[in-house]
Amino acid sequence: MSLGLILLLIVLFIAALGGTIFALKQEENKMKKYEEEGHTPQDELERSIEYESKSLSSNVPILTWIYSITILLAILAFAIYLF
Repeated sequence: MSLGLILLLIVLFIAALGGTIFALKQEENKMKKYEEEGHTPQDELERSIEYESKSLSSNVPILTWIYSITILLAILAFAIYLF
């Protein structure tokens, strides 16, 4: 059972890592789009304000779900291991 728990936790870690990389790729795509459009100091200021207002409403919920599910499944795996 210990080996099964370790394998499950490894899978959960990989899933959480994959979700984090997904969120990172979204941000990289936005940055590439901004770079292609060109940038002036005013554009950079507007992007900064936009990022500050929208990152909390887009990235934080995604990462919260990813890590919440991962933690709950890890706790469940640990509980199964104990009993």
